[in-house]
Amino acid sequence: QVQLVESGGGLAQAGGSLRLSCAASESIFNLYTVAWYQQAPGKQREMVAIINGGGGTNYAESVKGRFTISRDNAKKTVYLQMNSLKTEDTAVYYCNTYPNPIIQWGQGTQVTVSS
Repeated sequence: QVQLVESGGGLAQAGGSLRLSCAASESIFNLYTVAWYQQAPGKQREMVAIINGGGGTNYAESVKGRFTISRDNAKKTVYLQMNSLKTEDTAVYYCNTYPNPIIQWGQGTQVTVSS
């Protein structure tokens, strides 16, 4: 079964950038529509960016124009480039299929944005 490993989080200042990676263990992952999900403290997990198998993308309004999702099928990896970070982007970020997360959740990667 597919396993996911998220990485790339850390501490950034407001206005800064981070790039998250989501590496999958199986190439079938390349066929899926994949999303990055954000879970802020005390809040539900929410989708912030989607990429389909053909490379089409969509974004939550809160990150549109600041975040870019992409994928490298040779590496079985989906990325999230996060620019112009805001304190409200502080959350644990996970990747999974969309709209139904069918893969066991990874450990996520913590993003903390300081003012």
